[in-house]
Amino acid sequence: MSVLFPLSIKRLDSQNANFARELETLLAFEHAQDAGVENTVLEILAAVKERKDAAVLEYTRRFDRLSASSAAALELPKSELAAALDALPDETRKALEEAYSRIHAFHARQAQTGWHYTEADGTLLGQRVTPLCRVGLYVPGGKAAYPSSVLMNAIPARVAGVEELIMVVPTPDGEKNPLVLAAAALVGADRVFTIGGAQAVGALAYGTETIPRVDKIVGPGNAYVACAKRRVFGVVGIDMVAGPSEILVIADGSADPDWVAMDLFSQAEHDELAQSILLCPDADYIDAVADSMTRLIAEMPRAQVIRAALENRGALIKTRDLEEAARIANRVAPEHLELSLADPEIWVEKIRHAGAIFIGAYTSESLGDYCAGPNHVLPTSGSARFSSPLGVQDFQKRTSLIGVSPEGARRLGEIAGRLADGEGLPAHAAAARLRIQP
Repeated sequence: MSVLFPLSIKRLDSQNANFARELETLLAFEHAQDAGVENTVLEILAAVKERKDAAVLEYTRRFDRLSASSAAALELPKSELAAALDALPDETRKALEEAYSRIHAFHARQAQTGWHYTEADGTLLGQRVTPLCRVGLYVPGGKAAYPSSVLMNAIPARVAGVEELIMVVPTPDGEKNPLVLAAAALVGADRVFTIGGAQAVGALAYGTETIPRVDKIVGPGNAYVACAKRRVFGVVGIDMVAGPSEILVIADGSADPDWVAMDLFSQAEHDELAQSILLCPDADYIDAVADSMTRLIAEMPRAQVIRAALENRGALIKTRDLEEAARIANRVAPEHLELSLADPEIWVEKIRHAGAIFIGAYTSESLGDYCAGPNHVLPTSGSARFSSPLGVQDFQKRTSLIGVSPEGARRLGEIAGRLADGEGLPAHAAAARLRIQP
């Protein structure tokens, strides 16, 4: 019989005089990069930039214990990807294909096209939308299986029209995850290399004799991968700098407390720095959720990680009412926000800052992670105040179109000339006025 140990999860009350300070402390997260990680990443990136394939082979040998005669030997043939897809159990393949279909259908609605208009004098103004040419997809590998990461990052790129998708996935000790390889086959990855870590990010950013340079790198990774992505930004684009996973649940007591407890667990199991918060005006219901958590955690294979996350950064918060809960949620700007409410629709418009809103008790966050359709790559650490989920637009770029007619040149030339005079830029003014016809 399992012995139940109550969770030491923080209990806060919005009516306490110190609540604002307590909330700030709860949300505080140290973004500073570990000096050891930073130094190691800088060394690796410099080596890959200078020695290319040779450095990639060296670090793959050192960190993944995988030796290869050449970088080309680290590339998986498409036949191996196809074989992995064909070997999946029928139900697993069906689930993967259904998730692919739903995610593709959602992102197809995001596709953007260019536009233009012509003014009365014949001047044409507009915007052209074009896809990136080549994108690098980083996928965690080894014992970890993240086929959902393959789908969520590759599908919007394909919908956007990206011509070439280069995937990197570490295979420590040569261990390949068949579900990840199957997902790579399903999305039509053009090339897949069994490399990981900062050396893979460097190879994608700078290019080597074997691994092509990409325009943008997307996908999750460990602290070394995140640091490397931050360092190569500007040389290439990146999706975002992601912090620990987060979930915030607003509940009114109408749902089974076990559902809410398990949803809080679903993010806490990611790692010890993940954050799970419940906002609710009903003290008795908060107690019920706490009881569910104490009982259910004993059944969790990752109980140790869940407990650490909940006790480090989790909280059960009593609010005055749902209005205040919504205000606090907007202050938090969480990655995932669940509205576990009897009438959730009326509260959606009150939420201004969240990566994704899960509407109603039946909408568990896990469905969004895998198969609902919207992207699961979401802003964290409060960045939902100014950032958006990964989407098709992240794999496209916009180019302005300006075609000025002779009449337009006369009219705009004088405007531009005067403004250039005011800025003290005479060459700008002259260039504009030269085209003004008498």
